[in-house]
Amino acid sequence: VQLQASGGGLVQAGGSLRLSCAASGRAFSTYDMGWFRRAPGKEREFVAAISRNGGFTSYTDSVKGRFTISRDNAKNTVYLQMNSLNSEDTAVYYCAGRSRSILSAAYSGGYDSWGQGTQLTVSS
Repeated sequence: VQLQASGGGLVQAGGSLRLSCAASGRAFSTYDMGWFRRAPGKEREFVAAISRNGGFTSYTDSVKGRFTISRDNAKNTVYLQMNSLNSEDTAVYYCAGRSRSILSAAYSGGYDSWGQGTQLTVSS
C-alpha cells in the first residue's frame, strides 16, 4: 500500500489539527495503521495505532486523552485528530501500515509501508 500523509502545519499551543493519510494500492482494510513522529534531535517514536477494522486503538502515554486515531476504510484514509497541542508535539508525523499484526503496534519495524511525513509545528 502506498501512503500519503497531509494536514500538517503551524498551530498555536492549545490548538487542534487533524492529520490525514490516504492509501492507495493494496486493500487498505487489510492493514493495521499507525502514526509515528520524529521531533528535532530525537528518535522516531510511536504515537498511535488502529487495527484494520478500527476496533482496537493504542496510544503512547503522552498523547492519551488528546489525540484520536480513526480510519475510514471506504475512503482508504486514516486520521489523527490532535487536540490541546503543545510544543512537545512539534515533529514530522509519519503514517505507516502493516499487513501482519504479530508484533507490538508500537514497534516501527513491524510496518512495511510508510508515508512521506508531514510537519507539525506548535508555537508557544
